[in-house]
Amino acid sequence: MFKQALFKRHKHARLSPEHRQLLRHVSRSFDLSIRLLPGPLQAPVAIGYLLARATDTVADTTALPLDERQHLLNRMNQVITSPGTGARQTHDLSPLTQAFAAQQTDPHERALMQSLPQCLPLLQTLGKDDQASVRQVLGHITQGQQLDMARFGPGLHALNTEAELDEYTWLVAGCVGEFWTELCARHLPGYARLEQQEMMRIGRQYGMGLQRLNILRDAGADLAAGRCYWPAETLATVGLSPDLLAQAAHTGHADTLNTLTPLYNQWLDRTQAQLADGMRYAMALKPLRLRLASALPALIGIRTVTLLRQTGPLALTQRVKMPRHEMRQLMWQIAMGLGSPSTLGRLFQKLSGTDTP
Repeated sequence: MFKQALFKRHKHARLSPEHRQLLRHVSRSFDLSIRLLPGPLQAPVAIGYLLARATDTVADTTALPLDERQHLLNRMNQVITSPGTGARQTHDLSPLTQAFAAQQTDPHERALMQSLPQCLPLLQTLGKDDQASVRQVLGHITQGQQLDMARFGPGLHALNTEAELDEYTWLVAGCVGEFWTELCARHLPGYARLEQQEMMRIGRQYGMGLQRLNILRDAGADLAAGRCYWPAETLATVGLSPDLLAQAAHTGHADTLNTLTPLYNQWLDRTQAQLADGMRYAMALKPLRLRLASALPALIGIRTVTLLRQTGPLALTQRVKMPRHEMRQLMWQIAMGLGSPSTLGRLFQKLSGTDTP
């Protein structure tokens, strides 16, 4: 049995120190979650994240022509999601990614795009089932990114309906919660105290909540870039339009921003409910490292929600994020409580501002 376990452990795909460093540079918080994961989950999650971050970089580089970004994203999607992809296809993609990397102003995103030809073969190091899962989730993510680019052309554009918003948050994040849950069931039998169907449901809601939080936190920058994720028909219920909102975010016009308050609070309430699903997800997990890796984004997220509530719609005019010293304090509190479900639950309540003396 010991030899079998040792053999299986060596079979797990591993990232090189260079790829680990790349991951750490493009997302410190998510890199921490990945390092907390049990061994069998680390490589498929990390590889999936690196590739998704690369496609996101292409979709978000609005300074470059839309048709250029669409072409590159389509080519990347073909190479990533095709099971038969080989060295030739990866080699053919390399000149495009290198040229794109040269136009990046962020050094870490430039390094990521330069390393993409070396990241793509990592997918082949995974088992066939994990490869299929990574390809499936990346197919959904790139579909969401392609929709984004098609919707947000030159000028200011907005989503039209709440249904479009739900579709988008599922495509780029809700499917990641399902992917994570699928990997857990494959590699860690009996990993949760809830049924798999329920874990899939709340995992999906968790991912969608994290994406809603990203949209809230980045709303001002998105509006400045011509992207309004507040659905136009929802804004109309309080007499606002995407143009008025973008102007208020730019000027800090108090009356217009105050008009947004009811919708802003509703958005925060919905986001908090989805993050609560995420905490329920984490608390249902039996393996300690898996529980901590799953809980950390919800804890950081709920503190960010609280900060956004305190700031109000003025958050559209400034950057709101959890300070690093609070992050260090959070990690210490988790360690002191040994990462137990009860400790995590209490921390979530405290960070949400709803704990009682």
